[in-house]
Amino acid sequence: MATNDRWQQYLDAGRAWTQMTREQAEAIVRDLVKAGDIQQKRAKKAVDELLERSRKNAEELRKLVRNEIQSQISSLGIATQEDLARLERKLTKESPAKTAAKKAGAAKKAAPTTSAAADAAGA
Repeated sequence: MATNDRWQQYLDAGRAWTQMTREQAEAIVRDLVKAGDIQQKRAKKAVDELLERSRKNAEELRKLVRNEIQSQISSLGIATQEDLARLERKLTKESPAKTAAKKAGAAKKAAPTTSAAADAAGA
């Protein structure tokens, strides 16, 4: 029966693998010391190992979620911040003269010609 209790402790520790506090780790190790599974002199190291493992597991979970989100966004074709920054850099590289020339060309195309304006006025 004691083995089942320890097994339950391991399972509980596994459930909290990304959120373990120092107090939780110390309680688990204290119980393991009482049960004789860990020697008292190794208890502090065991607590530190549990906390480090919890921190690493949480970071791995964050990386996994981040990568999956990036994959999903990429498959949808949604522009990322990096895409927008690249586009902004590209647009700012254009010289002001080119930009002014493009605007003037666009304005010329938009303005009706005099014969077109006369035809419209006579109609």
